[in-house]
Amino acid sequence: MIIVIRSLIFYVGMWLFTIPFTFVALCTFCLSPINRNKFISLWAKFMLKWLQVTCNLTFTVSGIENIPSSPCIIFSKHQSAWETLALQKIFPPQVWVLKRELLWLPFFGWGLAMTSPIAIDRGAGRKSLDQILTQGIDRIKKGFFVVIFPEGTRSKPLESGKYHIGGAWLATQSRLDVIPVAHNAGFYWPKNSFIKKPGEIKVIIGKSIKSKDLKSDQLNGLAKNWIEETMLKINV
Repeated sequence: MIIVIRSLIFYVGMWLFTIPFTFVALCTFCLSPINRNKFISLWAKFMLKWLQVTCNLTFTVSGIENIPSSPCIIFSKHQSAWETLALQKIFPPQVWVLKRELLWLPFFGWGLAMTSPIAIDRGAGRKSLDQILTQGIDRIKKGFFVVIFPEGTRSKPLESGKYHIGGAWLATQSRLDVIPVAHNAGFYWPKNSFIKKPGEIKVIIGKSIKSKDLKSDQLNGLAKNWIEETMLKINV
């Protein structure tokens, strides 16, 4: 019962903070994309602290030394909404590849739109790759890291979905390294669950995977193998 109450307090506090913060964030349109992104990421950092206070949910990071100083492509396991918060604290200013419908959500979507995301039309088929490449290169030139959830949607713990080619295509075309990320957030913040369980989420950042001289499917396979093998170690 206490977990339910703590989870409720978390959500109440989240919305009490999110609504006014969104209106403040909308006033940052005059800032540069990077500075606007840095300001809006304060929301995620506050939510992580609030999650710790209300639900006693923390995290540790291994491999922080593998994060480069210049932009790269981040391939992250996707199990919950938690990693969309934590990656903003762990990595430098970043943009995400996401479905454009998310930008239509009240408050959350409005703030998200201000972070310069790579918003794609999933129903566009092959054209979505062009959207990822065109927008991705533009964001990289502006100094952003690019976050890809290659499975496209959240998976349950111990499950592995298909790794789509879009992120690897962007990496090979831009000749940027891929940084793989594994974590076990799904055990504590399950997919589509109201409950937030107490504990310590483990995040592991792998060494960079060079995209030079690799085909997109080869790069995708290397990233998938590292992430899924590391997931098995975390889940033991």
